[in-house]
Amino acid sequence: MNKIARWILLGVGLLGFGFVLTKFIRDIQPPKDVRLVEDYVPWDEETLLLAEDLPVQDGGRIKPLTSYAGFTMLRLYGARSMAIKASEDGETINVKPLAWMMDAFFRPQFAVEQPSFRIDNWEVLVAIGLEPGEKRDRYSYADLEKGRDRLFELAQTYGQGDQEKLTLLETQIMALARNVQSYEHLLGVFSIARSGVEMLALDPNATTSQRTDISSVMATAPVIRDVLQRTQQEGQPIPTHIQHLLQQVLDGANASKYGLLLFPPSNPDDDEWLSPGNRVWNVMTQQTRDVEGSIEDMTFAEGVARASTEDQAEFRKEFRELKEHTVEAAEDRGEYRAVPLEASYYHKNWFLYALVWFLFGTLLTIGMWMTSGTLAGKILSYGVWGTTIAGLVYVIIPIVKRCIIMQRPPIGNLYDTVIFITAAVVILGMLVEGMTRRRIVLGLLPIMGTFLILLARLFEVGDAKDHMDPLVAVLRSNYWLMVHVVTITLGYAAGLVTAVISVVYVLLRGLRLDNGDKSLRRSLTRAVYGMVCLTLFLSLVGTVLGGIWANDSWGRFWGWDPKENGALLIVLATLAILHGRLGGFLREWGTHLASIMLAIIVIFSWWGVNLLGVGLHNYGFADGGAYINTVYAVIGFFILFGFVAMAFEKMDATKRKEPSPDLPHGKPSMDL
Repeated sequence: MNKIARWILLGVGLLGFGFVLTKFIRDIQPPKDVRLVEDYVPWDEETLLLAEDLPVQDGGRIKPLTSYAGFTMLRLYGARSMAIKASEDGETINVKPLAWMMDAFFRPQFAVEQPSFRIDNWEVLVAIGLEPGEKRDRYSYADLEKGRDRLFELAQTYGQGDQEKLTLLETQIMALARNVQSYEHLLGVFSIARSGVEMLALDPNATTSQRTDISSVMATAPVIRDVLQRTQQEGQPIPTHIQHLLQQVLDGANASKYGLLLFPPSNPDDDEWLSPGNRVWNVMTQQTRDVEGSIEDMTFAEGVARASTEDQAEFRKEFRELKEHTVEAAEDRGEYRAVPLEASYYHKNWFLYALVWFLFGTLLTIGMWMTSGTLAGKILSYGVWGTTIAGLVYVIIPIVKRCIIMQRPPIGNLYDTVIFITAAVVILGMLVEGMTRRRIVLGLLPIMGTFLILLARLFEVGDAKDHMDPLVAVLRSNYWLMVHVVTITLGYAAGLVTAVISVVYVLLRGLRLDNGDKSLRRSLTRAVYGMVCLTLFLSLVGTVLGGIWANDSWGRFWGWDPKENGALLIVLATLAILHGRLGGFLREWGTHLASIMLAIIVIFSWWGVNLLGVGLHNYGFADGGAYINTVYAVIGFFILFGFVAMAFEKMDATKRKEPSPDLPHGKPSMDL
């Protein structure tokens, strides 16, 4: 029976693990059908390396172009890799975010054919008059162009109503409209620099015209303004060629105004960077004193916009000049410090490698547990230690890099908590393993690391926001972020480790995989007791520190905010477990079942309150109610299994006319 139970547990575990991994891959993978983009030529690696640390401003901070591209592609496309083909029988080309954005900037003829928009509901397409594909599919700008006007018309109508009363379909239509508009802004960033403007001949009967650079038009802005002023004074209509010119300037400036804040302002007191459209419009309307600088910026933009991308060596030459010009201006303002480091951070893809190490460790764990007590099991345990430590290193290094880039402690938003808890859980688990030395907690570490990294990546894809952007004003305190947020998050980590150890206890004892080893049971119970104490200490201290911070920021120590209530529930739950244990009401079974229940409270306080949409802690709200309900259901299953197993154990003890191993003679059987 022991062997059968062991294999059943292994099979159920593998099925659960496979389900989670399959769900993760399905949510982030590109569509199965590879889109044909005729004659597409991939960007050279050298070109992409040159472009990745071009500084731009987005989200209130200066970041490399690769960061901006990555999160923009996630928001529109839902993944960081797009599969296309240049011909029917050609090889599949994987287009990454930076290459995708470079196409939008400099090769719009390819960009509009790429399936850049993920649409999860085919009814959205029906609403704007298009033929839908599958329920979830990707579409190109060219696919959506016929329904563009209808899309914006509906979005404008819905935007004027009560946003809380919008249906899901109406919300999705508005989201698609925003995404299409964002993409149009990307397509237009260098459009005016690339095409220039058409100059009509002064002779109205002439049939020829010529094009000129927008930088040249900017240089003649005083002359144009003089003509406009003179005609106005004389009561004459504006000359046709001037009207034609100004309309092109207006359209071009609007098209290139919003997609990319590329140029640092010359005034050190100005925080807002400028787009190509800003530069043009400010000169033409006399809203800047830096006319020469504006013209110089547009000259560099024209050089790279008109460079042939077929000769990428020539393109790189022009792009390098634009980049050096921008970097120099950013360095003069002291805003280029972290840009290369952040570009390197995303280039290395640290958390993906951490996931690989944890996955490898999970496979070794299965082998270690199946060969427990043998030489092979001991050898495999060294492999589990090695892979887990390697995964931990690949989590800690990017956390440290993020702190350097952001110049703040490691936790400021929900995504930060996931990666921080991953490191904390592994470290705390290693300490518990060092005390128990049973290889049980050791095997849990890569499994927990895998699930938490998967959670982080799923959240990043679903949220599609740059989590290194500046925090809301109330959070901009490195002192309180360090002493309160880090402490309370460590409390979450300790609570999760506690619950997972108890789940193992319940499974081992319930399935009789421990062979009645009371020493093993006691060691796990002692570990859980110690972790409950640690959870209480960290949660209590973190809650008090949070109250002090709240009093400093909001003028009150406690306000029954959902986040505050969640932290208080953790403190009360851990106190109840400890008092129940000390008072004799909770024995081993009861302690572990209560510890598993604690996980529900911890997860609600950490994650669940962000789904409520209320309270002062209204930063970091996210979708994901279905996922968290699934987690609650799984935890509930383990609790139910534990109660059933405990009941069967007591029935067996009664049949053998022996007291339950947890119950001394004379003790009421209702105690746990």
